[in-house]
Amino acid sequence: MIFDIKGKIALISGGASGIGLRYAKELLKNGLRGVTLADVNNDYGEKAVEEIQNEFGPNKVVFVQTDVINRQSYEEAFKKTIEAFKNIDIVINNAGILNDATWEKEIAINVKGVVHGILLALENYIPKHKTGSEGVIVNISSIAGIKEFPTIPIYAGTKFAVMGMTKSFGDEAHYNRTKVKVLAMCPGITDTPLISEMGGRNLGPAYQQLLVDEIGNLPSQKPESVALAMVKIIKNAKSGTVWVAENGQDPYEFILPSRESFAPK
Repeated sequence: MIFDIKGKIALISGGASGIGLRYAKELLKNGLRGVTLADVNNDYGEKAVEEIQNEFGPNKVVFVQTDVINRQSYEEAFKKTIEAFKNIDIVINNAGILNDATWEKEIAINVKGVVHGILLALENYIPKHKTGSEGVIVNISSIAGIKEFPTIPIYAGTKFAVMGMTKSFGDEAHYNRTKVKVLAMCPGITDTPLISEMGGRNLGPAYQQLLVDEIGNLPSQKPESVALAMVKIIKNAKSGTVWVAENGQDPYEFILPSRESFAPK
């Protein structure tokens, strides 16, 4: 069954700039009724609201300054969404950083922040306030969440965690009781500050050299193509599935083999 974006309400963490803001605009182009941008950066938030209002008109967007590490702060974004739009149907757990040099903060944002977003959305707000019969959560992983990346091993670990949580929370047992699809998006190398400012955000010189050798050989893409992929998976993907968007191509499903398939025959 295709999920109809038209008339729905979305909340996007890390939504005030970069790919997060592209997700918001692409969803609005597809008939989204309103969107909450939950972001720690107030300046970016104010600018993003102005951009969306200029492009899509009034009453389409609210900004809530949000620290996803803090559950109460993240929940405030959910509460403000209900106050503004009465409903919430789509949550994109997009907030994340790539910086192994500050790995404690990286783990807190990339893992703890996503846990907060999933639990708030799945166990409370979407089931109670969804517009239609079904809701959607999309967790942003990475191609570093489905393949080893020696230059950024801790970041890769956080994104593997996102994939594991998505497949577990997205299991049929949870969907049947909540009617909320839980999906993961794994973007490839994308032209954003997350990638362009990677230099030095690692565990030292040996890792920096690996960065030069590793990242330079991967195809890049524009944020717009990732946003188009987001719309496609929200509409069509089954709960618990993981999708890769890279090289500007259509998203494709990453299927984790069962462990039993490797067992001795």
